[in-house]
Amino acid sequence: MNKLDNLTAMMVFANVVETLSYTEAANQLNISKSAVSKEISQLEIRLGAKLLQRTTRKIQVTELGLTYYQYCHRILQEIKNSEQFIRQVHEDPVGSLRIAAPVTFGSQCVMPVVNQFIKNNIHITVDLDLTDRPINIEDEHYDVAIAIDREFPPNGSFKPLIDIEWGLYASEKYLRTCPDITHPDQLPRHDYILFRGNAHTIALPFHKDKQRIDVEVHCRLRANNSTALLNAALDNLGIAYLPAYITDEHVQNGSIIRLLPHWQMEVYKSWAMFKQSQFNSPRISLFVDSLQNTLRTRAAQ
Repeated sequence: MNKLDNLTAMMVFANVVETLSYTEAANQLNISKSAVSKEISQLEIRLGAKLLQRTTRKIQVTELGLTYYQYCHRILQEIKNSEQFIRQVHEDPVGSLRIAAPVTFGSQCVMPVVNQFIKNNIHITVDLDLTDRPINIEDEHYDVAIAIDREFPPNGSFKPLIDIEWGLYASEKYLRTCPDITHPDQLPRHDYILFRGNAHTIALPFHKDKQRIDVEVHCRLRANNSTALLNAALDNLGIAYLPAYITDEHVQNGSIIRLLPHWQMEVYKSWAMFKQSQFNSPRISLFVDSLQNTLRTRAAQ
């Protein structure tokens, strides 16, 4: 008895039992009705037992056939389970995900998404590198790299995340010591806390409607980390030029105030970069989509 022949015939037999129709079983298996009849006949010969009673009107399963069907059903279910397992290997996110992100943006905006992503995908491990150095995604070992710039990323493929708006912020205590600031022309008399790095600022740019103004200011403190600048502003050292994502919580609780909110300053773009050849990988595409959707939802609130 050829066990492989039996396996094929068992699948045919199980479909006939479940549909009580040679025609329907043939349609489901994408074979001819005569092929179904042949498989059933040969299976009964190999087993030496009658499994089905067939008349011109209907099909009846014998008592022995019903018992045999239980074995067939269990075997076929295991085959389906094994196929589902293989599909999940290809479709579900598994493996290690290597991510690079700017230090502050990564801590404030990317890390919460990473945390939730790990909770939702138990077969994923994440290696997050917080660094402010430029990343060439095609030449480095990262799966995803977050970039912040005014221009499109020069290498690899990418998806846009959110716009990052910059503004001027100062503590309420600092502002109580000076006259109200209602126009950019009043800014040079104050002390400033400015960023040093890719977003290095020489003059503060403003525009509203058709007006464009660049204001030269006196910098008391310059650093390459927005969190450090925020802390200096909270300590009443002066007016800080900061991205809105790092100040939102403090604006809401009143510990810091945005100046001249009706004037727009610089706006940077954030991107998720990845190798084109790898984006179809479930762990990469799912994470990038999650990051994009989460950041956009939060920005719209």
